[in-house]
Amino acid sequence: MTPVLRIRNLHVDYETPAGPVHAVRGVDLDVHRGELLGIVGESGCGKTTLAYAITRLLRAPAHLVDGSVTFQRDGDAIDVTGLTGRALRRFRWDRMSMVFQGAMNALNPVQRVAAQLHDVFHAHRPELTKAARRARVGELLELVGLPERAARSYPHQLSGGMRQRVVIAMALALEPDVVVMDEPTTALDVLVQREILDAISQLRERLGFAVVFITHDLSLLLEISDRIAVMYAGRVVELADGKRVREEPRHPYTAGLLNAFPTLRSERRDRHGIPGHPPDLSLPLAGCAFADRCELVLPECTTTDVRLRPVDGTDVACLRAEETR
Repeated sequence: MTPVLRIRNLHVDYETPAGPVHAVRGVDLDVHRGELLGIVGESGCGKTTLAYAITRLLRAPAHLVDGSVTFQRDGDAIDVTGLTGRALRRFRWDRMSMVFQGAMNALNPVQRVAAQLHDVFHAHRPELTKAARRARVGELLELVGLPERAARSYPHQLSGGMRQRVVIAMALALEPDVVVMDEPTTALDVLVQREILDAISQLRERLGFAVVFITHDLSLLLEISDRIAVMYAGRVVELADGKRVREEPRHPYTAGLLNAFPTLRSERRDRHGIPGHPPDLSLPLAGCAFADRCELVLPECTTTDVRLRPVDGTDVACLRAEETR
């Protein structure tokens, strides 16, 4: 199956007075049409930087060092990293859109919701009449489960869950093929989080778009994802379907993440976090970046640059992947 989005050897640096910080280091990923690909990892692993890189939203001091992002549809391939000016503006929101982490920050506080949705069509569908834009706004709000009155509201007059639904409606306004969601439910309580996740699932099934869902909550991804990419120190260290990640984690880091949260049905046992700290990404890294925190470390782990390789249906970057369960 041809992926709708192909990411190859992506490198992103942050320039600092002390030198570059290598936030994303050679990421390879495919996103297939209609799937939900979860990306998980602790804070600072490069998840959000990756999201901004593939949507071409990086701002200084971040910059793309190397790699490519290719969008594919109906036999046509678009080099996303090579888009500039008008071509980039046409691509954004039309083919790939983004739901940001803080809905209140993503919305204009002094404009009503309807005006902000109208702006999308002014910029990308100028041929639409005022009546057509108004009708489309109503359709979008109904699509995400918001009442008609939400269109006349300012963002501060809506609850956190309603604001997040507005941002999702904006992301779906032009019927994109890929929607990147950067921790869209982090600031919401558990009940509202469940409502938003159910809405995303229903919309994806109905409209057929792919979702790249970024979070630090592995337990959430195990429930909603078709596939999960585990990131550590700017790289993907494990990639597999959700069931395989849950039942047969191959990378020690993935196993550590799974062991850090309790389950509802398993026997009671001690839980503990992963000892140590992530490496300094401004320094050269020789060998596996997880070696200093790994209980299975071998001498060669500190010198061998291990990349993703297939092991029993999982792509994993570990010399001892066959021994990890």
